[in-house]
Amino acid sequence: MSKLDIAPTEAASPSVDLDAYFARIGYDGPREPTLEVLRALHQKHPDAIVFENVDVLLGRAISLDPADIDAKLIAAGRGGYCYEQNGLFKRVLTALGFEVTGLMARVLWMVPDDAPPRPRSHMVLGVRVPGDDTVWLADVGFGGCVLTAPLRLFSDEAQATPNGDFRILPVAELGGERRVQANLSGKWAATYQVALGAWADQDYEQVNFYTYTHPSSHFTWSLTAGRTTPTARYALKNNRLTWRDADGALVEQRDLSADELEATLRDVIGLPVEPEWRPVIEKIVAWGTPA
Repeated sequence: MSKLDIAPTEAASPSVDLDAYFARIGYDGPREPTLEVLRALHQKHPDAIVFENVDVLLGRAISLDPADIDAKLIAAGRGGYCYEQNGLFKRVLTALGFEVTGLMARVLWMVPDDAPPRPRSHMVLGVRVPGDDTVWLADVGFGGCVLTAPLRLFSDEAQATPNGDFRILPVAELGGERRVQANLSGKWAATYQVALGAWADQDYEQVNFYTYTHPSSHFTWSLTAGRTTPTARYALKNNRLTWRDADGALVEQRDLSADELEATLRDVIGLPVEPEWRPVIEKIVAWGTPA
């Protein structure tokens, strides 16, 4: 599939309150569909609207209804995982006049090279600025290694972002899929592999249900949370906090007590911790860090 084959799958996505979204992420700039606007929104979103799966661990269903996503991620100050995050970002970009296509990727992050292939489970976006054929990979929903700038999907060169360098290489034996890699202190680490077939909004419903219900989904039995600021990346895997600087170098990694985990979720990750979270927090600490 060539770069010209990526096109919007719907005439329009459901609307979004742009004023509320911009207030949520702290953006007060232009609203034209330009590359500069795309870059600005892409950097601000992962700092303000964090990655997290707390609701799954609380036994709550994850709704992809736009009204439910907006109530959670915008009005309630919560975060979410990729279908919520990139579903919202898709509607925002569409409302601004960008051409946006939903895509799916196979996660490779921290997966051993000899592990069997996982199913495609990660939503990303292909974005075009009107009048330009360049396809940009946008992704505001990938935990502690989330992009903070769009990447040229069909460029093999290393690309700088505010939080480290990335590159996207072709996977010729898989029909032209594109493998995204992050530079971690001089070593390229695979994050995920993007398939180039377009997905409609309704196509994500089934994989979302799998993600928050199936026992093989790590979101059902471990905490994953992350926030990326202009100067740092913070990632929680159960009670283990990993802190990297903007270039990806490790600053600190340690296991947290229940009190420390609760404080980190609130003060570092930036979530409005609710009293009913405490039993889950204590259970997470008892589980420890997954291998």
